[in-house]
Amino acid sequence: MKILFYLLILLSLISCEIDNPIYEGLYKLEIPLGFPEPLIPEDNQLNVDRIELGKRLFFDPILSADSTISCSSCHKQEYAFADNIAITPGIEGRLGVRNSMSLANVAYNDFFLREGGVPTLEMQVLAPIQDHNEMDFNIIPVAERMKLDSSYVAQSLKAYNREPDAFVITRAISAFERTLISGNSNYDKDHLSASERDGKALFFSESLACSSCHGTFLFTNQGIENNGLYANYADSGRYRLTHLQEDIGKFKVPTLRNIELTAPYMYDGSVESLEEVISHYEAGGKEHFNQSSLIKGFNLTSTERENLIAFLYSLSDEDFTQNTNFQKD
Repeated sequence: MKILFYLLILLSLISCEIDNPIYEGLYKLEIPLGFPEPLIPEDNQLNVDRIELGKRLFFDPILSADSTISCSSCHKQEYAFADNIAITPGIEGRLGVRNSMSLANVAYNDFFLREGGVPTLEMQVLAPIQDHNEMDFNIIPVAERMKLDSSYVAQSLKAYNREPDAFVITRAISAFERTLISGNSNYDKDHLSASERDGKALFFSESLACSSCHGTFLFTNQGIENNGLYANYADSGRYRLTHLQEDIGKFKVPTLRNIELTAPYMYDGSVESLEEVISHYEAGGKEHFNQSSLIKGFNLTSTERENLIAFLYSLSDEDFTQNTNFQKD
């Protein structure tokens, strides 16, 4: 069923007629120092009209069957476009099984969802709309709703030279989400205290190996790993997509940027604090048969643990969480 779901997503996008892209007034992203330029699809080059339409849709519950849930219901700016509860409820209070991931820097993501089963940001937009526990709707009636609003029709024509449809909805929301770039933390500015610097040394040390999975400017290698969270997984992770034994319990490595703001942690939101996260890795995991070989345990003093957490807190970006360009108009 999972594979069929993704095939339907792919087919629904391929079936969209693609007009010539509009290049007038291209929007220039503000790229932080040390960040590369993200790759932007040719059919969705950024401009102000596309971004504004996408932002409006991001905050509009029109995307859900009962018009109660928007993208922003699960991805709140004050939490780095994640949430502060384990599982954010969808329509009618339905609960899924996975914690909301931060949307910070999704412009750089190679693939999407916890099992990494969706290859583009445009395709990812469809997943929550169609998910029974989230919005429980379909993109076709979303477009029909938009057509009843003359201002949505006008925005769509201005942004993509076509009336609201699946192409417009997926591209516009993706355009807005590509502007959600976070790279101005104290770490980025090299404004670190002595404790944070000591924590940084620990983070990048061979003994802890944190940076093996959480390296690069994104603080994730975008790998799919089993971190030994459980000996037996209720959610089989990437196995749901591939049905391969070696994928049981494997999930996408999340970014650690703004990690102070995105508790609770892990794919299911089962770990409340960074202290508990570190304790999990210090203990060496639960020894699941697919557990990453990098997770083998270590020992920290109380001061080292405090320094490591201080460094992780230095990855918080207040400019990102308070940027008025990302707020609902």
